[in-house]
Amino acid sequence: MTTNDVPHPASEAGLQVLVGLVRAAAEKELLPRFGLSGARIKDDGSVVTAADTGMQLRLAQGLHDSWPEFPLVGEEMNESDQRIALSAAGGAWCLDPLDGTTNFVNGLPFFAVSLALLQNGQPTIGLVYDPSRQECFTAVRGAGARLNGVPLPKAIDAPALRRCVALVDFKRLSPRLAGRVGIDPPYSSQRSLGACALDWCWLAAGRAQLYLHGGQKLWDYAAGSLILREVDGVATTLEGAPLTYESLGGSSAVAARTAHLHEAWQAWINHNA
Repeated sequence: MTTNDVPHPASEAGLQVLVGLVRAAAEKELLPRFGLSGARIKDDGSVVTAADTGMQLRLAQGLHDSWPEFPLVGEEMNESDQRIALSAAGGAWCLDPLDGTTNFVNGLPFFAVSLALLQNGQPTIGLVYDPSRQECFTAVRGAGARLNGVPLPKAIDAPALRRCVALVDFKRLSPRLAGRVGIDPPYSSQRSLGACALDWCWLAAGRAQLYLHGGQKLWDYAAGSLILREVDGVATTLEGAPLTYESLGGSSAVAARTAHLHEAWQAWINHNA
């Protein structure tokens, strides 16, 4: 039990508390503002709204009330505070309060809340909530992944690379690789949906088989990559290295539903990058 007798968030009861916190916050802070104007551009060029900041403030309070031993690394915090929280010995929450803000502002119903608990340099809990569809993806390290409480099946097999659907974000790929993917891809079809956290989850759910992104922030992939891992999906950087979770720096992502498919996808990328 934690200091205030709320179960540990990795327990079944604790995870239900966590899911309830995120769902309730999204109902209050996100859905009433969906499609409304009021966005501003941050220094890094990304979009932020009152929904982002309101969601982060509400969740920060709820998480602290339930599990005060874990500090928060939130996207809308200043970098100095993020680094201090990330270095906490016992672990830290990593939050993107609104992933897919551009979609959100423009009334496109593809956005999510992404929350992970990072401990010893790895995510131990991942939660991604899609308020538009009321879909909540969760994973506890070593215990599988779920969608609305129902276990997500692991992929027993996968189609050949040329038959796959890929989720691709072009804007941070090198010109050479983006050109090859755009002109002569090795798969059958691609989508660019605009919310990294949901991309990871839809891959884990089998709604696509491949993923490619040229550069994400820690809060973009911390939860979703664990959810994919817990269904035996595989993810690396463009260079084939493991994803890292110990710094705020971004990471590229090459992922697939199965190890065999990832090997073929990574080989094609290596040849064309």
